[in-house]
Amino acid sequence: MSMTRKVIITCAVTGSGHTPTMSPHLPFSVEDVVADSVAAVEAGASVIHLHARDPRDGRPTPDPAVFLEYLKPIKAATDAVVSITTGGGTGMTVQQRLEVIDVARPELCTLNLGTMNYGGFPMIDKHRGQWRFDWEEPYLESTRREPFVSTYADIEHMLRTVGPETGARFEYEAYDVGHLYTLAYYLDLGLVKPPIFLQTIMGVMGGIGADVDHLAHMKRTADRLLGDAYEWSVLGAGRHQFNMATVAAVMGAHVRVGLEDGLYLGKGQLAPSNADQVRKVRRILEELSLEVATPEETRRILDLKGLDRVAF
Repeated sequence: MSMTRKVIITCAVTGSGHTPTMSPHLPFSVEDVVADSVAAVEAGASVIHLHARDPRDGRPTPDPAVFLEYLKPIKAATDAVVSITTGGGTGMTVQQRLEVIDVARPELCTLNLGTMNYGGFPMIDKHRGQWRFDWEEPYLESTRREPFVSTYADIEHMLRTVGPETGARFEYEAYDVGHLYTLAYYLDLGLVKPPIFLQTIMGVMGGIGADVDHLAHMKRTADRLLGDAYEWSVLGAGRHQFNMATVAAVMGAHVRVGLEDGLYLGKGQLAPSNADQVRKVRRILEELSLEVATPEETRRILDLKGLDRVAF
């Protein structure tokens, strides 16, 4: 990892794990997703991480047309880097999840480093009987029996075909230590090209826990396997969002926040917006005497192709 102290703030504005009942501030209309994204950039985020939702009821969708409704106005209003998910949501096929990358040809998209259980079902009990939409409980329940699928063949397809054909670079998502070994394997084969943007996810059910010793272990393992070939970023799920970001930043990481990852701004306080979370983590970084990267600095750090070469 380079010794740059320009810290990239990624904001994941909506995701696919939380549902509208959980927070009135979770954006799912086109207007709200765009407005939250633009405000997050103005607050200091240089990367916007996007999932898509059906604007009628907030259910996750892989529809490229919905993504384009976000992407065009975000590009018109900001110079942010947009990282588009290839994870989508539970029940989507790999083909559905990748369609938007071929259409939009973004600068950055996610690449999940393994098939895993991704458990959203524990959130059901807290909200049972209060659902705003009828899809929410069955969707969360489906995570009890349906894994998130990202096979070695899927990973190789992205490395050999999706990346070269679209010019997109990858935000490699590692939910556990074994994912780092998978990444190192493909780096050794020459299919992964530095600089690697490694997103370390802490605290998701099914992945590694959000503990400082786990965070240190992930960094030591990445240092040993990847050397100086990577740029490290960290997100903490749920209540772990800001403590993981703070510790990781001290350790040299970039950070990710957003209502995809956690719905709260502080104990018992729902975040009114994504921008509020960005402002909070920016204050933390600045109190640590760390500088926040601009979008153009982020492009240089991650060696991205540039906003003029996307297809939206």
